[in-house]
Amino acid sequence: MKAVAEGKLSLDTTVAELLPDWKQSNKASITLKQMLSHQAFLYPWIPFYKETLNSKGFPKKTMYQSKPSERYNLMVTPKLYLKSDFEEEMYKQIKESVLIDPPTSRYSDLPYYLLKKYFETESGKTYAQLVHEEVFEPLNLKRITYLPLTAFSKEEIVPSEEDTYFRHQTLHGSVHDMGAAMQEGIGGHAGLFGDTYDVAALMMMYLQEGEYNGVSLFKNDVVSMFNQRYYDDLGNRRGVGFDKPQLEGKHQSTCGCVSEKSFGHSGYTGTYTWADPEEEIIIVILANRTYPNDDFTFSRNNIRTRIQELVYKALII
Repeated sequence: MKAVAEGKLSLDTTVAELLPDWKQSNKASITLKQMLSHQAFLYPWIPFYKETLNSKGFPKKTMYQSKPSERYNLMVTPKLYLKSDFEEEMYKQIKESVLIDPPTSRYSDLPYYLLKKYFETESGKTYAQLVHEEVFEPLNLKRITYLPLTAFSKEEIVPSEEDTYFRHQTLHGSVHDMGAAMQEGIGGHAGLFGDTYDVAALMMMYLQEGEYNGVSLFKNDVVSMFNQRYYDDLGNRRGVGFDKPQLEGKHQSTCGCVSEKSFGHSGYTGTYTWADPEEEIIIVILANRTYPNDDFTFSRNNIRTRIQELVYKALII
């Protein structure tokens, strides 16, 4: 959003413009608007980790070591280090992946890998460093970060999962998402740890068109530009990056009781935040449905949107 506000990118910027060495890929002409609206027909995710496991489902000794070295320096957890060149292999697989056929609107993590690569190449900084300098530090947010073990004690961090399928250890201060873990815990799509106050502050900044506590991160109506459905005629409810209320019914992205101008997002591990400019309500739910293990009943029972519905009933007379 900052890059668009500053004129460095536009919603029509293509993958080939972001990553010039992708000019010959089948993704070259996909635009930023298509990617972030999840209308680019990219696969939802690629299970990169599976090829690094042995026949018994444990990390291959040829792929991992328990301590860092020059050849194994990608920290998956503090006890597990991946081969140094594997992140490039992940990008190669994304570049060569086929598009969904028939073309269907589906959420995909893959655009956020590409944007992370673009911003790191453009800035010469790690994505974590860039986000801290460009967003968290100006807004004076102290309790949202990548790699939380570098900033907080374990006692202040909830565990993510008892992993029995990949890392085979308790994930405590390490990201749940496998792809982000294989990027040293720093993904464009996953890896942030934070508290409800700082998440709410970010949502307030969006509600105030890029301003928070006297600090202006961006202007030029960029929030409104991103908070639009561009493909609703194709049955796609999403804005650009933001999720939006479902097109019909209840208990999908929302309770069905929010305004059309509202926006937010849910996260796989049980997180959820939603902001409604018409009702002046911000909801932040940092649930933890993946600990000790993946509990799909949480999602099937619509716990987050039912909480949202109760909040609306309590606050709106």
